[in-house]
Amino acid sequence: MQRFQPILMVMTILSWLMLPAAALAQQAAAPTATGETLQIVAFGDSLSAGYGVGPGESFPEQLQAALRDAGHDVSVANAGVSGDTTSGGLARLEWSVPQEADLVIVELGANDALRGISPGITERNLDQILAKLQARDQAALLAGMMAPPNMGADYAAEFDGIYQRLADKYDVAFYPFFLNGVAAVPALNQDDGMHPNPEGVAVIVERILPAVTKALAAINAERGTG
Repeated sequence: MQRFQPILMVMTILSWLMLPAAALAQQAAAPTATGETLQIVAFGDSLSAGYGVGPGESFPEQLQAALRDAGHDVSVANAGVSGDTTSGGLARLEWSVPQEADLVIVELGANDALRGISPGITERNLDQILAKLQARDQAALLAGMMAPPNMGADYAAEFDGIYQRLADKYDVAFYPFFLNGVAAVPALNQDDGMHPNPEGVAVIVERILPAVTKALAAINAERGTG
């Protein structure tokens, strides 16, 4: 039996060397003994889904890269659906957002405003989404939206106030306007004038990053004292 030991040792070494690169990458991204990877879900519409941009250029992908560059052990999942309204988001919440998610970035409402949906309906849907996340003991960051100018001042006044009210009601992290610094800037949008190009997404990530970082710090602090 002893004569086979050197052979077994060589085979063991070769088995490690032959591990697929994807498996090694997965091991490298796995939680370490000193902590665990926080799971973030970008739950939204085409602005989260990455409409019109290439691989690695969507909001969830750029946000994950920025957070990791800043030293945060996170993964950001893309739960965006192009064309989704708050009604659609509410209907798919249970299966779109896993129970294991630590932070859910709620980015919905733009399509409601574009379609002229009653702000009362939008508010009720977002209210139920936040209530469900709270019941699941999941932290949320509510990303606000603003009504387009063509909807009129009355509609905008009713719609734009939704997000601050709900953020206060549920005491969740809040970013007032998801398209801050990007909306109506031609160089940062695609030809349709509504969806950010990769450079526009980078601006969104840069501006929302402090709010996301603060939300992650709150999660870590709660777990550290719990």
